[in-house]
Amino acid sequence: MWKKLGESLSGDNEEQEESWLDEDSGGLCSLSTTQRIYGFAACSIAGLALMLLVREICAFILCSMIVFAKPIKFALLFTFGNLLAVGSTGFLLGPAQQMAVMFDPVRVFATAIYLGCVVIALICALLIHSKVLTLLAIIVEIGALIWYSLSYIPFARRMVSELMIRLCDTEL
Repeated sequence: MWKKLGESLSGDNEEQEESWLDEDSGGLCSLSTTQRIYGFAACSIAGLALMLLVREICAFILCSMIVFAKPIKFALLFTFGNLLAVGSTGFLLGPAQQMAVMFDPVRVFATAIYLGCVVIALICALLIHSKVLTLLAIIVEIGALIWYSLSYIPFARRMVSELMIRLCDTEL
Protein backbone atom coordinates (compact mmCIF):
# COMPACT_ATOMS: atom_id res chain seq x y z
CA MET A 1 0.00 0.00 0.00
CA TRP A 2 2.75 2.48 0.98
CA LYS A 3 4.71 1.68 -2.16
CA LYS A 4 1.64 2.42 -4.30
CA LEU A 5 1.07 5.66 -2.38
CA GLY A 6 4.66 6.77 -3.04
CA GLU A 7 4.39 5.87 -6.73
CA SER A 8 1.09 7.71 -7.14
CA LEU A 9 2.46 10.82 -5.42
CA SER A 10 5.61 10.84 -7.55
CA GLY A 11 3.62 10.35 -10.77
CA ASP A 12 5.45 7.14 -11.77
CA ASN A 13 2.26 5.11 -11.68
CA GLU A 14 0.09 6.89 -14.25
CA GLU A 15 -0.72 3.82 -16.39
CA GLN A 16 -2.03 1.82 -13.45
CA GLU A 17 -5.68 2.62 -12.77
CA GLU A 18 -6.05 0.74 -9.48
CA SER A 19 -6.03 3.04 -6.49
CA TRP A 20 -3.70 2.40 -3.54
CA LEU A 21 -6.77 2.53 -1.31
CA ASP A 22 -8.31 -0.45 -3.10
CA GLU A 23 -5.41 -2.75 -2.22
CA ASP A 24 -6.18 -5.57 0.21
CA SER A 25 -9.72 -4.47 0.96
CA GLY A 26 -10.86 -7.97 0.08
CA GLY A 27 -14.08 -6.74 -1.45
CA LEU A 28 -15.56 -6.20 2.01
CA CYS A 29 -15.65 -2.44 1.71
CA SER A 30 -18.16 -1.30 -0.89
CA LEU A 31 -17.41 2.41 -0.48
CA SER A 32 -15.76 4.34 -3.27
CA THR A 33 -12.32 5.85 -2.75
CA THR A 34 -13.79 9.32 -2.26
CA GLN A 35 -16.30 8.03 0.28
CA ARG A 36 -13.54 6.25 2.16
CA ILE A 37 -11.43 9.40 2.33
CA TYR A 38 -14.45 11.40 3.51
CA GLY A 39 -15.19 8.77 6.16
CA PHE A 40 -11.58 8.79 7.33
CA ALA A 41 -11.54 12.59 7.52
CA ALA A 42 -14.89 12.76 9.33
CA CYS A 43 -13.91 10.17 11.96
CA SER A 44 -10.47 11.68 12.44
CA ILE A 45 -11.84 15.19 12.85
CA ALA A 46 -14.62 14.04 15.20
CA GLY A 47 -12.17 12.02 17.29
CA LEU A 48 -9.65 14.85 17.46
CA ALA A 49 -12.42 17.33 18.30
CA LEU A 50 -13.53 15.18 21.23
CA MET A 51 -9.94 14.76 22.43
CA LEU A 52 -9.23 18.50 22.00
CA LEU A 53 -12.45 19.29 23.83
CA VAL A 54 -11.21 17.07 26.60
CA ARG A 55 -7.80 18.77 26.52
CA GLU A 56 -9.45 22.18 26.76
CA ILE A 57 -11.49 20.86 29.65
CA CYS A 58 -8.27 19.51 31.17
CA ALA A 59 -6.59 22.90 30.94
CA PHE A 60 -9.61 24.42 32.65
CA ILE A 61 -9.72 21.52 35.09
CA LEU A 62 -6.14 21.93 36.18
CA CYS A 63 -7.02 25.41 37.31
CA SER A 64 -10.29 24.53 39.03
CA MET A 65 -9.92 20.79 39.82
CA ILE A 66 -13.22 19.90 38.14
CA VAL A 67 -11.76 16.63 36.84
CA PHE A 68 -12.37 15.15 40.26
CA ALA A 69 -15.98 16.35 40.20
CA LYS A 70 -16.86 14.99 36.70
CA PRO A 71 -14.37 12.29 35.70
CA ILE A 72 -17.10 10.18 34.12
CA LYS A 73 -17.90 12.81 31.48
CA PHE A 74 -14.18 13.24 30.87
CA ALA A 75 -13.74 9.47 30.47
CA LEU A 76 -16.61 9.17 27.99
CA LEU A 77 -15.44 12.03 25.78
CA PHE A 78 -11.82 10.90 25.85
CA THR A 79 -12.58 7.23 25.19
CA PHE A 80 -15.02 7.86 22.33
CA GLY A 81 -12.58 10.36 20.81
CA ASN A 82 -9.82 7.76 20.91
CA LEU A 83 -12.04 5.08 19.40
CA LEU A 84 -13.07 7.39 16.56
CA ALA A 85 -9.48 8.38 15.82
CA VAL A 86 -8.18 4.80 15.91
CA GLY A 87 -11.14 3.49 13.91
CA SER A 88 -10.85 6.16 11.24
CA THR A 89 -8.07 4.25 9.51
CA GLY A 90 -10.59 1.47 8.91
CA PHE A 91 -12.09 3.67 6.21
CA LEU A 92 -8.79 3.79 4.35
CA LEU A 93 -7.76 0.17 4.74
CA GLY A 94 -11.14 -1.51 4.96
CA PRO A 95 -12.41 -3.32 8.03
CA ALA A 96 -10.71 -6.67 7.33
CA GLN A 97 -7.31 -5.12 6.63
CA GLN A 98 -7.66 -2.85 9.67
CA MET A 99 -8.27 -5.85 11.92
CA ALA A 100 -5.38 -7.74 10.30
CA VAL A 101 -3.03 -4.81 10.96
CA MET A 102 -4.26 -4.33 14.52
CA PHE A 103 -3.89 -8.01 15.40
CA ASP A 104 -0.58 -8.50 13.62
CA PRO A 105 1.76 -10.59 15.83
CA VAL A 106 3.95 -7.54 16.37
CA ARG A 107 1.17 -5.54 18.02
CA VAL A 108 -1.40 -8.09 19.15
CA PHE A 109 -0.60 -7.61 22.85
CA ALA A 110 -0.61 -3.81 22.57
CA THR A 111 -3.98 -3.95 20.78
CA ALA A 112 -5.50 -6.33 23.31
CA ILE A 113 -4.31 -4.25 26.25
CA TYR A 114 -5.56 -1.02 24.67
CA LEU A 115 -8.99 -2.45 23.84
CA GLY A 116 -9.20 -3.99 27.31
CA CYS A 117 -8.43 -0.62 28.89
CA VAL A 118 -11.10 1.04 26.75
CA VAL A 119 -13.67 -1.53 27.91
CA ILE A 120 -12.61 -1.16 31.55
CA ALA A 121 -12.82 2.65 31.33
CA LEU A 122 -16.30 2.47 29.84
CA ILE A 123 -17.44 -0.06 32.45
CA CYS A 124 -16.11 2.11 35.26
CA ALA A 125 -17.77 5.22 33.81
CA LEU A 126 -21.10 3.80 32.66
CA LEU A 127 -21.87 0.86 34.94
CA ILE A 128 -19.92 1.27 38.17
CA HIS A 129 -20.08 5.10 38.33
CA SER A 130 -16.94 5.20 40.46
CA LYS A 131 -14.96 8.40 40.01
CA VAL A 132 -11.74 6.98 41.44
CA LEU A 133 -11.87 3.81 39.33
CA THR A 134 -12.75 5.87 36.24
CA LEU A 135 -9.73 8.13 36.77
CA LEU A 136 -7.45 5.13 37.24
CA ALA A 137 -8.89 3.45 34.14
CA ILE A 138 -8.34 6.60 32.05
CA ILE A 139 -4.73 6.89 33.21
CA VAL A 140 -4.10 3.26 32.26
CA GLU A 141 -5.94 3.82 28.95
CA ILE A 142 -3.67 6.75 28.09
CA GLY A 143 -0.61 4.62 28.76
CA ALA A 144 -2.03 1.76 26.68
CA LEU A 145 -2.85 4.14 23.81
CA ILE A 146 0.71 5.47 23.84
CA TRP A 147 2.13 1.93 23.83
CA TYR A 148 -0.29 0.90 21.03
CA SER A 149 0.68 3.96 18.97
CA LEU A 150 4.37 3.21 19.45
CA SER A 151 3.81 -0.25 17.94
CA TYR A 152 3.40 1.40 14.52
CA ILE A 153 6.82 3.07 14.67
CA PRO A 154 9.72 0.68 14.05
CA PHE A 155 11.82 0.08 17.19
CA ALA A 156 9.94 2.78 19.14
CA ARG A 157 8.75 0.47 21.90
CA ARG A 158 12.25 -0.93 22.34
CA MET A 159 13.73 2.59 22.57
CA VAL A 160 11.11 3.71 25.10
CA SER A 161 11.63 0.55 27.15
CA GLU A 162 15.40 1.05 27.22
CA LEU A 163 14.97 4.73 28.07
CA MET A 164 12.64 3.91 30.96
CA ILE A 165 15.06 1.27 32.25
CA ARG A 166 17.90 3.78 32.15
CA LEU A 167 15.84 6.52 33.80
CA CYS A 168 14.41 4.29 36.50
CA ASP A 169 17.56 2.27 37.17
CA THR A 170 18.51 2.59 40.82
CA GLU A 171 22.09 1.44 40.30
CA LEU A 172 23.67 4.69 39.15
